[in-house]
Amino acid sequence: MDTLVYIIQNTLPVMIPLLLVALGGMFSERSGVINIALEGIMLAGAFIGTLFVYFIQGSGMEPQVILILAMMVAAIAGVIYALLLGVAAIHMKADQTISGTALNMLMPAIMLLFCKMTFNSDGVTTNVAFYIQKIPVLGDIPFIGRLLFQKTYLTVILGILILVIVTIVFYKTKFGLRLRACGEHPQAADSVGINVYRMRYAGVILSGILGGIGGFFYAVSVMDGNSNGHTGVAGFGFLALAVMIFGQWKPISIFFAALFFAFLRTVAYSVPLIPFLANLGIDNAIYKMLPYIATMIILAFTSGKSRAPKAEGIPYDKGQR
Repeated sequence: MDTLVYIIQNTLPVMIPLLLVALGGMFSERSGVINIALEGIMLAGAFIGTLFVYFIQGSGMEPQVILILAMMVAAIAGVIYALLLGVAAIHMKADQTISGTALNMLMPAIMLLFCKMTFNSDGVTTNVAFYIQKIPVLGDIPFIGRLLFQKTYLTVILGILILVIVTIVFYKTKFGLRLRACGEHPQAADSVGINVYRMRYAGVILSGILGGIGGFFYAVSVMDGNSNGHTGVAGFGFLALAVMIFGQWKPISIFFAALFFAFLRTVAYSVPLIPFLANLGIDNAIYKMLPYIATMIILAFTSGKSRAPKAEGIPYDKGQR
């Protein structure tokens, strides 16, 4: 029982970054812009958010207040970086896949250069502990409190709250309907007065906000506050792309896909605590490959049935109907 609780408690903080980044990609691609740059956006949020924590950590502020402020800073960083893709893909009509790939290569180089010049290291190290032993009141709820509100991070609660808001905005508002229309049939959307360019920029901006926050949440929970501005996010941006596709560009489906991949990763790092797996004598490196192997296998069998937005990746030309 204790092992199960441990796995669940460690799965949720890993799931949240995957979930948020995948939701960001969903907004962008549902508007018609392929966002391969999620890895770079995620890294921008992780780096700038961590850098903010580094400079403010001696101010005497509560760790959770610092986390909220750094989350906002990471969101802004994500938006700025995502707008580079927006300008290239929407305004300049550049190839979206190539633009996204270039942005993925650019951000690690910028970060590594800055860290080498400023800290003479590969990343930024902070000493703020965001870990919460128990959330007051909620942590006292029988069983559920132990699973969700003890030995956790505030990022889990914020992530679930963001999921609820995203789902409502996506399905229950005019904005969500118009965004989806621009990704399916932009000419039809334009004919009823919807500004396709504006909606696609909105989709890219939302992907920047969620991607930046997801990157910082990765630094907080997965890296556990140590050297959390390192020169990579372990391929989580690309894994989030797989989660988005596996989730069929739908918020709730993306949630379950993110939960599945996060569970695999947590199990891979918890092998010594699971007697059955530990007794198999398999090298731990094999288990750590599980999430990525599962990604390839699942996408190989499900990609044929995936239904991406029809106008995804096609630059919109107002002059063509």
